[in-house]
Amino acid sequence: MNRQSKFTVLIGLLIFVVALNFQVVARTTSTLAAPDDKQSAFQDAMRKLWEDHITWTRIFIISAAADLPDKAAATDRLLQNQVDIGNAIKPYYGDAAGDKLTALLKEHITTAAEVVAAAKAGDKAKLDDANKRWFANADQIADFLSGANPKSWPAADMRKMMHEHLDLTTAEAVARLKGDWAGDIAAYDKVHEQILQMADMLSAGIVKQNAAKFK
Repeated sequence: MNRQSKFTVLIGLLIFVVALNFQVVARTTSTLAAPDDKQSAFQDAMRKLWEDHITWTRIFIISAAADLPDKAAATDRLLQNQVDIGNAIKPYYGDAAGDKLTALLKEHITTAAEVVAAAKAGDKAKLDDANKRWFANADQIADFLSGANPKSWPAADMRKMMHEHLDLTTAEAVARLKGDWAGDIAAYDKVHEQILQMADMLSAGIVKQNAAKFK
């Protein structure tokens, strides 16, 4: 074998060894990352559901404030999101729990619509009544979630989180109704930031309580 042939064989052998090592590393990395991949995928899915929640709430607020013809369609899509969120917890807490959360969230949306309508009409009595029921419903949602996972979702923390969501959404709606476009955008940015924290808190709690399902 001449010098050039030996060099060619050596290069081929090196390429084979590198490729073999790469496959071993790839398989090892894939195996090690599998649980994290499940958790990350679940976290992303939960974030999407709650981002849909605030996105379609925003579209509803815009439509309701301006009496746009898409308000009914936006409302239907927003209500479907509550079904989607309820369905998302069924694999971990059962069908009855998922349906209960959907019912509470639908009430959250329909009462929010009353808040927006009363604020737009300047009817203080109706606004106060709708707000009272809206916050009562928020406490029901918080208590329901805390009851399902008290270690990860303490009742006081959940109520605080839900009240923040309502306060920020109110600020968004008020700014929109007043035509304060800069304030409206700033409020939505805060809504978005808070809902991601809320989604992450929920997904982390579910993963912790159902660790076996994420292995």
